[in-house]
Amino acid sequence: MKNAKKRLIHKKLKLWALLIICLLFSAPMKSQQLYVGANYHPHDDKNMGKIENDIRLMKEAGFTVVRMGHLAWDSYEPSDGVFDFAWFDKVMDKMDKAGIKVLLDIPVRPAPLWLHHKYPSIDITDSNGNRQYANHRYMDDIGDPDYQKYALRFVDAISRRYAKHPALLAFGIDNESGDGPISYSETAKNRFIEWVKTKYTTIDKLNEAWAGQRWSRRIDKFEEIGFPVSGYTNGAPERMLDFRRFVSDEINGFLMKVINLVNVNAPGVLLNTNAWYYSPLKYFDYTEIAYSGKMTREGCGFYPGSSLLSNAGIINATFGIARIQFESNNPFWCSEFTTMTAVPGSMRKSAYATLMYGNQMVCGWTWQSMHGGEEQYLQGLLDWDGITNRKYDEYKKIATEFKKIQKYFPYTPKAEIGLAFSFPSQIVSSSFPEQHQDQLKNCFEVLFNKNIDSKILEISKSKLPYKLLIIPGVAVMDQATAAKIRKFVNDGGTVLMTSNSAIVDSTAKVFSSTRPGLLSDVFGIRVASFEETANINELSRLSFKGNKLEIEYNNNRVLMESPRYDVIEPKSAQVIANIKSLDKDYPIATVNRYGKGKAIYVGLPAIKEIIDPLVSNLIDKLSITKGPDVPQGVMARKIDNNHILYLNTTNEEKRIKTNAKAKSLLSDKEFNSIITIPPFEPEFIEIR
Repeated sequence: MKNAKKRLIHKKLKLWALLIICLLFSAPMKSQQLYVGANYHPHDDKNMGKIENDIRLMKEAGFTVVRMGHLAWDSYEPSDGVFDFAWFDKVMDKMDKAGIKVLLDIPVRPAPLWLHHKYPSIDITDSNGNRQYANHRYMDDIGDPDYQKYALRFVDAISRRYAKHPALLAFGIDNESGDGPISYSETAKNRFIEWVKTKYTTIDKLNEAWAGQRWSRRIDKFEEIGFPVSGYTNGAPERMLDFRRFVSDEINGFLMKVINLVNVNAPGVLLNTNAWYYSPLKYFDYTEIAYSGKMTREGCGFYPGSSLLSNAGIINATFGIARIQFESNNPFWCSEFTTMTAVPGSMRKSAYATLMYGNQMVCGWTWQSMHGGEEQYLQGLLDWDGITNRKYDEYKKIATEFKKIQKYFPYTPKAEIGLAFSFPSQIVSSSFPEQHQDQLKNCFEVLFNKNIDSKILEISKSKLPYKLLIIPGVAVMDQATAAKIRKFVNDGGTVLMTSNSAIVDSTAKVFSSTRPGLLSDVFGIRVASFEETANINELSRLSFKGNKLEIEYNNNRVLMESPRYDVIEPKSAQVIANIKSLDKDYPIATVNRYGKGKAIYVGLPAIKEIIDPLVSNLIDKLSITKGPDVPQGVMARKIDNNHILYLNTTNEEKRIKTNAKAKSLLSDKEFNSIITIPPFEPEFIEIR
């Protein structure tokens, strides 16, 4: 009996040991927490000898990742249904042997020419009705059912092939989904008509939404619907907004089909995309994907330009990270990273800047300068003849340094301030002097300069876990968004809204009720008309030159330029700032107590001169966590209680006072009370 019990115990122990082993090997292992590498295009030259030499150079540089596959559909499927993966199997195997992980893009665009020939409806038709030859990348109508049928067949084949390959780090879902022209073909129009039918169901509802009574444009049957653009940049705003929603829905619908299919074939594998949803060609509503939680690693290209002296490029590029990341706390991947002609040191400076915004990957675009095509003049880490250049050496330095500090990263931003983004507002604001995204960026820049974390969000999809919500030119105000704002303020939150906000309803018609629409009582004001400032120089009271307004706020006066300003009539709100340079004092900023919170309205666009002092005041009043105390021109984040990342973005040495001893984890240098950072250099210190 004792022996039987012992055997049973032994058997259970073996089962537990087997279970633990299975869990260890099935769970995704983190070989490191920061990736450095390059975009690599083996389909350009399938010479295995050259590929082996490239891999040797990558290993010598300390690279841990390559991104491959993008823009190369016909390298894997050279003709209809004929798949050729054998050559790429060898590349994947060699990467695995070298210990280099692969971010494998599934290149569903551009479609091969053989598919365009088979189904001409895939071709792009311009707004004048002219069919375009697919002479450039992204010349595909991805909403076309035949395109999707063959694209998904390809997705199925490549994701099955490499789902379990040991080199695979993640699958990339398309490349630059927002780029490429919109198609105005007859088949696209028919799909648009069906989309409109589904949304409105009846002609009467459609005419009401589209203001059919205006300009004799009443529609009597759905078949009469045409595209709102035909040779013009703008159309009727109601129709234009729905048309862009239709385009966006088609992109999102297709991307979700790709994501779902990859998840079936490769469950648990990480997914990434270089979305670039805000490309001006086909700007679409990426929040549908971002808030789905299915894109486990958001990504984008990081192209700040060459300058070491200016931060403008870094601000633009980090804004790109924030506007794709939205509220996700997943690590971010810069799946393309500048090489181009960046001056020495600027790529390394940019790499450290991205770490403060949750980035985990610096993947240089591109490994080698191209030998053909429209990007053959752009520069990589190797020159055209395959010889490494100084950019290769700079990436090698990044890889070496990142390896020293990677266990402390990626950083997770701790935001107490939310910045509201709205896709419909971006489309509507295209006819305004200030586009919504420009106002949003100005707010982001104010917080960037203060080293304060923030999150870009879509209000109706967000839980709004913030102390301060900034609403910069959110022109379209729907019931759901208004309700979230109302509750946020009522429960104790503070909202700061700027001009061009809440001026049209969800159909893009100007509110006939008191503005800000659906929220006038929350803000305690009536926004009347606006006044233009082009001729303010003619006013006799103007005591300075230029089209500038003089604003008094908090006993200080600031000068700023704006093409126009709102005429604000306070009701229950208190005036906190006035225009002092016109024929009389005009209220230009107000605050209203609503419930437990406050609603602030600024009758000007989100321009730094007015937003900066307002936000600075609110940071103090709301006890928002400030960034590390550093001199101007130093980026900084407190990574944890004992570690701080600094980046001197100027051409002058910076000195930072501390109350403790510290050690550099980059150079092993010891600091006592004062940390010195040379021009353009990073520093990662451990407080002792």
